[in-house]
Amino acid sequence: MFVPHWIRRKIILPIAAAAILGGANVPPLYSATVDWLHEQKINSPEYKAANGYWQVVELPKGQRVNAIHAALLPSGRILLIAGSGNDREQFQAGTFKTLVFDPVTGHTTLVPTPNDLFCAGHAFLPDGKLLVAGGTLRYEVLENDVKKAGGTITVKNESPEGPRTFPKGTVLDSVDGHKYILGDDVTVPAATKVTYPPHHPGDQPKVVITAGEARVWVDAAGEGAEYVVDHKAQYEFEGLTGVDHHNYYALADKITMDKQDYQGRKEAYEFNPVTEQYERVQDMHEKRWYPTLTGLADGSVLAVSGLDGGGQVVDGSKNEIYDPKTKTWTLRKDLDHYFPTYPALFQTGKDNVLFFSGSNSGYGPATKGRDPGLWDLTTNDFQTVPGMRDTDQLETSGSAWAGPVQNQTVMVVGGGGVGESSKATSRIDIIKLNGENPHFEPGPSLPQPTRYPNLVQLPDDTVLITNGASDYRGRGATDNHTARIYHPDTNTLTYAADPHVGRNYHSAAVLLPDGRVLTVGSDPLFRDKKNTISGTFEQRLEIYTPAYLYRGGARPAIGDGPTALTAGQSATYKTGSPDEIAAVRLIRPSAATHMLNTDQRSLILDYKTTVDSVTVTLPTSPALMPPGPYMLFLLNKDGVPSEAKWVSVA
Repeated sequence: MFVPHWIRRKIILPIAAAAILGGANVPPLYSATVDWLHEQKINSPEYKAANGYWQVVELPKGQRVNAIHAALLPSGRILLIAGSGNDREQFQAGTFKTLVFDPVTGHTTLVPTPNDLFCAGHAFLPDGKLLVAGGTLRYEVLENDVKKAGGTITVKNESPEGPRTFPKGTVLDSVDGHKYILGDDVTVPAATKVTYPPHHPGDQPKVVITAGEARVWVDAAGEGAEYVVDHKAQYEFEGLTGVDHHNYYALADKITMDKQDYQGRKEAYEFNPVTEQYERVQDMHEKRWYPTLTGLADGSVLAVSGLDGGGQVVDGSKNEIYDPKTKTWTLRKDLDHYFPTYPALFQTGKDNVLFFSGSNSGYGPATKGRDPGLWDLTTNDFQTVPGMRDTDQLETSGSAWAGPVQNQTVMVVGGGGVGESSKATSRIDIIKLNGENPHFEPGPSLPQPTRYPNLVQLPDDTVLITNGASDYRGRGATDNHTARIYHPDTNTLTYAADPHVGRNYHSAAVLLPDGRVLTVGSDPLFRDKKNTISGTFEQRLEIYTPAYLYRGGARPAIGDGPTALTAGQSATYKTGSPDEIAAVRLIRPSAATHMLNTDQRSLILDYKTTVDSVTVTLPTSPALMPPGPYMLFLLNKDGVPSEAKWVSVA
C-alpha cells in the first residue's frame, strides 16, 4: 500500500536492553515495551489484511482548521468548512475559514469564506456543486453571562406600497423611553390590500389591509434588568415621522435576560468544485442554524429545521425547497412537519417519500418531532414506524443506508439522551423500508455505548462505524478509540483497527475515491478525566485503509468510458481483467457534519463483460439515484475495489 510522504505515521522504537542494566524504572519500560509490541502487531501484513490500518495526518500549522463540515468534491479533493469553528473569538473577529485538502498530494488551499458557515446545512446538486445554506448569525449567551436584555420582535408594515428594509443597528423606542437595537437586517414585506364589494347599493367598498410582518432579534441599548419587558408591548422606529411612523412599528411578547441561544443565518451559496469558490445564490426565506438539506429525486433540495434568528427551532410550516435551475427558494407551507435540528432525512426509493430515521443533533423539545417515520411529500402524511429501542437516546446517533440503496435498509447506530445527558446506548437497529409493515429490528450491539458515531458506506457493501464517545462531548475522557465493520448480509459486526485519534462532537468521516476513509474534527468539552482542563478542537486528520486494500494482487482498474450518464443508460468502460470483476457499485459522495451524512448512498449496477471491457447499466429510478456526482467502482472476487471513476448522472 502506497503511503504519501506527508502522512505522519505513529512509530514507537524499542527500548534498548542496556536501559535495564542502567537501572531504568520498570513500569515505564514495561509500558514502552507493550506499546512497541502493539505497534509491531498493527503494522504486520497479517493484521492489516484482517483489520485495516489508520494513519494520522498533520497539516502545516497555517493550514489547519476546525473542520466542522467535510464533503468529498467531484474533483477528489476534500472541502473542510470551519466558519468560526465554534470559537467565539474567531466569530467576533470575523475570521471564517474553509480549507480544500487533496488526500493524494497533501496539498491544501485556504478558500475565502463569505460569512460564518459554522453549523450550516449542505447537499450536492445535479451539476456537482455543493449547496451550503445557513450558519451562525450569533453565538449563544448563557443566562449568567447575559448583560443586555434581548428578544425576538415582530416588525409590522402596514403600507401596501412595497417592502421596507431596516438595517442592523436600527434603534427602536419603547413607551417608557428605553431603546433596543436590531441585531440583523430585516426586510418586511408589503401589506396586502383587499377591496370587497359593498353588500348593499349605496354602501362604500370595504378595504381590508393586512400588515406584512417579519421577525428579528433586538438587544437592549444598555445593560441591566431595567430593560426587561415582561408583557406584550409596542415599539416605534426612531426617526420615523408622518405616514412612516404610522406604517412601521414592532411588537414583542417580552424582552428578557434569559439564556440567548445560537441564531441562524439565511444566506445560501453554491460551492464550485472547479473554481473552488463560493457563489452566492438567493437567500433562504428562513434563517437556519443546524438545518438539514436533503437532495430530492428531481435534483431540488429540501431545507428543514434549524434555529431561526431568535434562537427558536424553525416551525415545520416554514420548510422550503431550492431549485438549482433558477437558484431560488420556495416556501412550502404544504410540507408542514416539525423536526428537531439536524434531522437525518433520506430520499427513499419512492418519489416524494422521505424517511426520518429519528437521528438528530440537538435542539428541540424532547417529546416533539423525534419519532422515526415515512414522510409523503405529496400528501404531507407522516407515518411513524415502530420497533426502535432506546427511543429516548436518538440524539447524536448516526444513520446510514445499510448496503446498497436498492435494499432500502437503514441502520440507526448509538446515540444519547437529549441535551447534555450522560445517557448513551450501544444500540444498532435496522429497518427495511420496502417491507409490508416497515419496523425496526435489533441489530448487533456496539462494544460500548456511543454518541457521535461516524458511519461510512464502503464499496464492498459494508459500513464502517468509527469513533464517538460514551458521554456528552467526551466528558470524563470517554472517547471510544474503536471501529467496527457492519455486514448487512449477515447483520453482524466485525473488528476493525482502532483509530489513534479520539473523535466526538463536531466530527465527520467521508469515503475517498481510492476506497479509503478520511476522518476529521472533534470538539470535546474537556481533555482530562476529571473535567478540569478545557478541551481543544482536534485539528489532526486520520485516514483509514480498509482491510480489502491489503489483500494483495492487482486492483481492478477502470479505463476510458463516458463520464456523463443518464438514468437507465448503459455505458462501456475499458478494464484490464474483466474476468475478475464480481460487482459494480455507484456511490454518491459524502457531505457530512454532526453525524449527519444523508447524501451518501451506494447502488448496485448490472454489468456484462467482454474481453477488455465492462458494460454497466444504471437504475431507471431518480428516487434511488438522485441526479448529481457519483463514484463508479469495480470490485473483484476478493471484494477489492478499483479506484473510482467520477461520473455525473442526470
